[in-house]
Amino acid sequence: MTAAQPATAAQSVAPVQEGTFTALRSQLQEAAATFADGPDALEGILLGIVDDVDRAVREPLEIFPVCHHSPASATAMARRLREKQPRVVYLELCEDMAPLLPELRNCRLPVAVQAFASEVDGFPADWSPLSVVAPITEASAEYQAIAYALDTPGVELVLVDRSSDHVFQWQPQEAPPAEPADPDTPPAEPEAALHGDAVGVELGDLRPRFAELEEHLLRHGKVRHWSEWWHQYVELPLGDADHDTYRQVMLLIGSLFRRLAPGDLHRVRVDEDRERYMWTRMREHLAATGTDPADCLYVCGAFHAASRVEEFGVHGTDDYTVSPRTATKWRHGLIPSSHAAIEAQFGLAAGSVSIAATVWAKNLKRTGVKPFRLEGQAGAKKTAAKKTVAAAPVAAVEASDRLSGFLQRPPVLDRLDEAELLGWSVEIVRAARRNGYLASTADAIAVFETSILLAGMRDRARPTPYDFQDAAVTCIEKDSVPGRRDVRRLVEIMMGGDRIGQVGYDALPPLARDVHDRLAPLGLRLEQRGVQRALLDIASRPELGHCSDVLWMLRYLLPHGAARPIMGERTLGERPIQESWDLALGTHQRALIELGYEGVSIEQVLEQRLRRTAYGPRATAAAVLEAVEDATLYLGSRRLSEELGNRALEVLATERSVDGAPEVLRRVRRLLAHYRTSEPVLPAWIESFVKTGYAHYCTLLPTAFTDEDATVRQVAAMLGFLFSMESLALSLGCDRTQLELAVAQAHPEEPSKVALLWAAQVHLGRLSRAELRSRCDELLGNPLVLPAYPRYLSGFVHALEPVPGLTDFVVEAVSNAFGRLPDPVLLPWLPTLISTLRADGAEFAPLLIREAGRIFPGRLAALDTWVPPWRAPAAEPLRPARGARAARGSALLRAHPATCDALAGLLGCDDAWESADGGATGAALLTRHPATAEALAALLAG
Repeated sequence: MTAAQPATAAQSVAPVQEGTFTALRSQLQEAAATFADGPDALEGILLGIVDDVDRAVREPLEIFPVCHHSPASATAMARRLREKQPRVVYLELCEDMAPLLPELRNCRLPVAVQAFASEVDGFPADWSPLSVVAPITEASAEYQAIAYALDTPGVELVLVDRSSDHVFQWQPQEAPPAEPADPDTPPAEPEAALHGDAVGVELGDLRPRFAELEEHLLRHGKVRHWSEWWHQYVELPLGDADHDTYRQVMLLIGSLFRRLAPGDLHRVRVDEDRERYMWTRMREHLAATGTDPADCLYVCGAFHAASRVEEFGVHGTDDYTVSPRTATKWRHGLIPSSHAAIEAQFGLAAGSVSIAATVWAKNLKRTGVKPFRLEGQAGAKKTAAKKTVAAAPVAAVEASDRLSGFLQRPPVLDRLDEAELLGWSVEIVRAARRNGYLASTADAIAVFETSILLAGMRDRARPTPYDFQDAAVTCIEKDSVPGRRDVRRLVEIMMGGDRIGQVGYDALPPLARDVHDRLAPLGLRLEQRGVQRALLDIASRPELGHCSDVLWMLRYLLPHGAARPIMGERTLGERPIQESWDLALGTHQRALIELGYEGVSIEQVLEQRLRRTAYGPRATAAAVLEAVEDATLYLGSRRLSEELGNRALEVLATERSVDGAPEVLRRVRRLLAHYRTSEPVLPAWIESFVKTGYAHYCTLLPTAFTDEDATVRQVAAMLGFLFSMESLALSLGCDRTQLELAVAQAHPEEPSKVALLWAAQVHLGRLSRAELRSRCDELLGNPLVLPAYPRYLSGFVHALEPVPGLTDFVVEAVSNAFGRLPDPVLLPWLPTLISTLRADGAEFAPLLIREAGRIFPGRLAALDTWVPPWRAPAAEPLRPARGARAARGSALLRAHPATCDALAGLLGCDDAWESADGGATGAALLTRHPATAEALAALLAG
């Protein structure tokens, strides 16, 4: 396709009024017979397109077809609104978004109108959260209609498209509404993710749904992608077209793409239901208000303007019934958008929306059309007093057939604007040099000439921005990209860049405004994009402590990077003195706004999320304990901590695996340490948790020792819980016999678990250290067991969790292994030991290093004569004889009788220390029972 046929893509044109398109129909019939060897299918398509256009043009309620983010559509819309001055504007946009549109005054475009639901009722649970966005830019027809309707007295704006709830009602229930991301796709730029995973509602989706048709258009149009084809063959020719020509061509393209769409039954049904929905809503409004259809304007996508449903038009049937909405509660708000986000969500070429913004500015300058802008819009100039709409709008002039002439006329060859192209070439070289490219004046000349050459090869007299982009990549980007941006991205920035919108303070939800107010003492411009440093000297300014609380909660709730602590931490039982933060709330404004859909304060949202985590179907005891810790740390809520703690108790009682034992042990220890230092008594829930956990892990212990799926670290954590919580559990009524039976019933076969069992037996007194040392010596002396000995050592290392008193023995065992294991066994084991300590035993390494430093000599010279303490002969301590020890103990108790008096009182003995006959009752008891005195003397001697 050449520039001489700007609309050849839409080779079927549209008629206007009855009898108007007779000549065009005859031409199309002849063309169908000539090119298809018969009038059948092709004639039906071509004449059907003419019928669609004719039907839409003859409709009493004027239909204005548009394409989303099209400068030609925006220019034509602004011109038509000033000519017609309609009293009612019907707009293809979700009807439940209407209350938000006045808030656009407080925003800097582009922004997106959003409907959000965090909890679903009536949809599959895995769809949550639901989000629908409708992005709005200044160079879009819908913004022109919104600005006109909101700023013109006596004009009503009515949104007639399906509600956000219906958007998801009409999705296939067997699959989620959004396709999963391709794992091979590179991550998008942050600006391209401003809409998140929301479902986009686009006004005027004009793109062929027939893949072969799009491929044909791109190949014959000598362009790379659809955005470039639309820019070259539709956008530029219609930029300064009159109203009738613009309207008929857009209807033609919409009908062509509709009739050549593949037979996707679901999509066809959704499209037709949307059209039935919109026409039903418009007829309801006309009937309720009595408005004359001639005073109205219906703004919709060209695809829907060429509708063939029976409900079409003000005289259509009224058989369609709007289904009720589900019980899902929707929240509405405005979120920042960007050109990149719009391109990413709707599959447009990178930079196409920025180029459209540039074309919009050129159209306004060339045509002299005065656009509409909301009063008070960021960047808008104040206007004079508004004029009311005339009581009787100018009657519309009957349109004639403009399609025949538009499709047959030769293309208007725009002369080369050398100054513009030269400016582009110089600017791209300057930008390339700033980004590390070795570009020069010669490259600027090459880009200039190559742009002209590419345009000529593509049958264009004037290079388009896409031709220039290809030329810049060819001439400047040689072997590699030296910086962060390639030349294609630099051209996009030069052509206008990725404009990023901003939602003003007054348009923010209450939660976001509350965050801004509470962080006001920081003295920062939080709405500004980019990273800002906040310094909090809480010691000298105690009021900043409240800002610290807000920042820590935002760090928990918002994506990474929105609030990042540089200095300072928040741990249980500690309060900060100074903190330093990097804040990027303006960059993450969308995430902050969506928090406002979940509650009116960040405390409420945080509490809801903690409850959602604790009561979720996949909640584990460790996860609920983490929620308890977070509730204590960020909210300081004893009520919530008690509730979540009881929930952790319920979850623990139902768990049948030991996967979360290490995390449970770590968090329970931390919570116990906090409550013991900050509370007069332990909370009831944690006492119950320890008591239940003691019985729970005693029950699971024998099975865990033999279960292949249970790791040695998990079994060690279970023993750690039992041994470290034993004193508290016994004081709460637990029975130590249960633990002893559980250990006795354990019969592991895996070497590391065997070593762990031996350590547990040492702790319980069922195995002495001498016996444990003897077993290890037997292992080292058995050649058949030597290859497995390192696994025993791994078990001993993990045994430091439940039995830290074995640290010296573990050092001894490792030393013996280094001394006695053969190299073929020792050397392969060393990487395993290091990786084990790094992954699972990082907290054990300091214990081992400290103990080794205490045992081993500090100087190399002393190593030759050093004897390990476990090999040195044990010296027998000198102890006094039995009689002497008894006498010594008797004298000691006689000198300090209070102990005996207390014991006698407990036993019910009322006799005085000295008997009536002057003899010593205590002395007589000691004489008859000397063991007590001997034991006491032995302790004193030791």
